[in-house]
Amino acid sequence: QQDGGRSLEEATKLLVDQHPEYSTEIEAFYGRWEEEMLGGALQGTVDVLKSFIDNPDYKVFALTNWSAETFPFARKKFPFLKWFDGILVSGEENMKKPDQAIYELILSRYDINKDCALFIDDSQRNVEAAVKTGIKSIHFQSPAQLENSLKNMGI
Repeated sequence: QQDGGRSLEEATKLLVDQHPEYSTEIEAFYGRWEEEMLGGALQGTVDVLKSFIDNPDYKVFALTNWSAETFPFARKKFPFLKWFDGILVSGEENMKKPDQAIYELILSRYDINKDCALFIDDSQRNVEAAVKTGIKSIHFQSPAQLENSLKNMGI
């Protein structure tokens, strides 16, 4: 629910109230999140992103399910997040994928023509929701599979 806007403080309190015997562990989760929970980038995927960024024919936007409170850590850790023409963070909008409204929001906010857009996501549910919105989509499974899917689409 943090990806949908719930605060880390509220989430922590809810769990501590439900499981007071684990309060130390629960409180440590977000306290240690940046150092221990934020993994690394998939370099092959970053390489694919870079190929789009380097091509002036494309604009590239990010639509991410992420807590508004933890996304700044990702911005600091991953320089490629500065490459996007715009980023819509679910936790800042109080809605998340696969809610239809978040797809409509990114389209309108950045004046994206859905007929010319392509959505890529590692969640099949999110891909299906984008398709229902009228956006062509690729279900990401690996950098190699993504490259092949793009080539098959003539991109």
